[in-house]
Amino acid sequence: MVSEKCLEGQVAIVTGAARGIGRAIAVRLSAWGASVVPVDLDLAPLAEGDGHFQGPVNPVEVDLTQPDSGDEVVRIALEAYGRLDIVVNNAGYTWDGPLHKMSDRQFQAMLDIHTIAPFRILRAAAGPMRAAAKQDSRSGSASHRKVVNVVSLSGLMGQSGQANYSAAKGATIALTKALAKEWGPLRINVNAVAPGFIDTRLTSTSDDAGEISVAGDTHVLGIRPEVRDLAVATNPMGRVGTVDEVASAAAWLASPASDYVNGHVLTVSGGQIGGMTA
Repeated sequence: MVSEKCLEGQVAIVTGAARGIGRAIAVRLSAWGASVVPVDLDLAPLAEGDGHFQGPVNPVEVDLTQPDSGDEVVRIALEAYGRLDIVVNNAGYTWDGPLHKMSDRQFQAMLDIHTIAPFRILRAAAGPMRAAAKQDSRSGSASHRKVVNVVSLSGLMGQSGQANYSAAKGATIALTKALAKEWGPLRINVNAVAPGFIDTRLTSTSDDAGEISVAGDTHVLGIRPEVRDLAVATNPMGRVGTVDEVASAAAWLASPASDYVNGHVLTVSGGQIGGMTA
């Protein structure tokens, strides 16, 4: 059972936190007592929802595809709060297309944001999180720290038209499982949540989703209406999921309720187990 302020005194970094799943996770962690460092390429949407946070918030606007971004985010979190307990790697976007038409740049872009960016943040977080864990061990404390990587059903099952996205998310699932074995002895739990079809701007129709500009490239987000309809038709629960439902799963993995869960990928998909055709 999760108590109302189970994260009191803890500090959490949440990437991609200006909107969608990331914002819902950041708000939930704040409600549970954590001081939150929301990270995003564009923080303007976050400012519109500042009232939702119930505790200290220290936003960081940064392009996570830049080499030093992970170090910068962790440095700012430590300077603001003096500790780091939770890392949620959620930032990302899609750049879809059939493999035979996909450029090296298009494939690499998905690896950069979905795999390399989490790796850099976790590498930067390793110092303070491991040092605190070792200090706890010397003092006889049983404190746990948490990493939650937001992956995707596409990374588990693959998705037509998303070879780059599926490969990147699959790599982050493997990263999660490997790091769980490295950091488990330090009581740093490393898990992942894998959303299925969730109602965000990435799954809106292309006319409504808008654009995103990353590393000099501008991409139109969203999907064709027929793909969205197929997602509902093939879901056992007959609907798309909400960002709050993903936030509930991610926050549980960040909470003391999951202290004996490590190296796990929790699917939030309404029972959908396969990818949709493009």
